[in-house]
Amino acid sequence: MRLARLIPVLGMLVVLASPTPLLAQAMESAQPFKVGTFEIHGVPHVGVVLQDSLVVDIEMANMALESNPEYPRVPMPEDMLELIGRYEYGLKYRLYEIVNHLVANNQLSGSNRPEFIHDVADLDTLPPIMYPGKVLNAAVNFYSHVNEAGTPEEQAEARRQRREQRGVPYLFLKPSRGAVIGDGDPIVIPYGRDRTDWEVELAAVIGRTAKYVSASDAQDYVFGYMVSIDVSDRGGRPPGGYGTRSDWFVGKGHDTFAPQGPWIVPKEFYGDPMQNLRQTLSVGGTQLQEAVAGDMIHSLWELVEYGSSIITLFPGDVINNGTSGGTAAGSAATRGPEDRYLKPGEVVEASIDGIGTLRLPVVAGKPPSGENGARLPPVRTYRN
Repeated sequence: MRLARLIPVLGMLVVLASPTPLLAQAMESAQPFKVGTFEIHGVPHVGVVLQDSLVVDIEMANMALESNPEYPRVPMPEDMLELIGRYEYGLKYRLYEIVNHLVANNQLSGSNRPEFIHDVADLDTLPPIMYPGKVLNAAVNFYSHVNEAGTPEEQAEARRQRREQRGVPYLFLKPSRGAVIGDGDPIVIPYGRDRTDWEVELAAVIGRTAKYVSASDAQDYVFGYMVSIDVSDRGGRPPGGYGTRSDWFVGKGHDTFAPQGPWIVPKEFYGDPMQNLRQTLSVGGTQLQEAVAGDMIHSLWELVEYGSSIITLFPGDVINNGTSGGTAAGSAATRGPEDRYLKPGEVVEASIDGIGTLRLPVVAGKPPSGENGARLPPVRTYRN
């Protein structure tokens, strides 16, 4: 008898100990949303983006929600890194509750709209994550980017060989703070570096600590997706000294060379990127890149498997999927003497369907003053 009475009690304890209540597990958001970081009253705030036009300050919205005693108190994250880390541990459902409450009470427009809802156009959109612990980029991960500068025959042969010998992915580290910028921020062409290129990429944001994660399980470790641009310096390193081949730090590591945003789409609102992905990039209104997932050499999930086999991935880390053909370096070979690298005054627009668009002006970096001979020199001093 005692054992029979204990069984339902133990069952109730299991439910109470569950990381998310059963009711919360069944909850859905009345509208899909995105999350981003915005400057509100001069201070970075984490916000929920609705309809790509409205920003809900979640701290203030949560305070309004908790004025109703039916809602228990849930502390809001101080920044995006905390939001990502706590999302699957209850915070996700509080954001659903905020959105559902606003929709149910018709508070997204008109006189009912509270002061904590802002128009995107009225705010400075900051990098969604300030700042990722690490940014991993896949090199040459689209078949259309293989030997892009070669003749059509050379391209076809190189891509055939790559299909037969995929090997493992190639990932490189890109700097975070300093390189990461947000929508509307300028891409700065470093002084003397006159071969600045573009590469639109899908950025997968890690949501759970991952080590030796298999490709089949990788999607469970992703929080969401955003647009990124791998801005690249094709000028190379000067001759002499150590290292005569490519220099990835020179090529990828300058300030402003890692635009991200404009916000993050949680994965439940985007779907499978290996089916839905379409990424494009234009410069000055002319589309130069377009690609879908079918052109990828290694899937996004394989990139997660490979990256996590080398270093532990933490919530807020970013893995970029690589870019397609249509870069400046590739077009330079096919257009003859025309120089298509980025110029001050141009505007770069990178878009991914279902996520959004990054728009960034291009500006010239200021000339430095004083040196002792160890500075990275202008490209024109060692290359024609």
